Amino acid sequence: MDEVLDEGPFFHGTKADLRAGDHLTAGFRSNYRPEIVMNHIYFTALRDGAGLAAELAAGDGTPHVYVVEPTGEFENDPNVTDKKFPGNPTRSYRSKAPLRVVGEVTDWTRQTPEALKMWQDRLAAIRVDDRAEIIN
Repeated sequence: MDEVLDEGPFFHGTKADLRAGDHLTAGFRSNYRPEIVMNHIYFTALRDGAGLAAELAAGDGTPHVYVVEPTGEFENDPNVTDKKFPGNPTRSYRSKAPLRVVGEVTDWTRQTPEALKMWQDRLAAIRVDDRAEIIN
């Protein structure tokens, strides 16, 4: 890959408790379509975007936003790039290679309870809509 898509820094939101040096890998169920095992690990260059993903992640744990480094090639996330938004304004990416956790950030913007409920309702609708495709 000759073209640098983004210089970062990069972030990943999750409810998993991780430490610097840990690796995030593909092969887990999608937060958006749990019947799908994901072939990629997703990340963003937007801290608050990772925060939203952390709050929407499956499970009951505490949402965390981690600073991550890709360990291999990555690409624009086709689930949002040019499909829902022209270009990549969400600065969202995915990789088949692991992401290395560098540290955690705590100064991301939390969703209001009303906003979080709106996002959860949207996800619930996606889960039952057979036409809602995830490009895996």
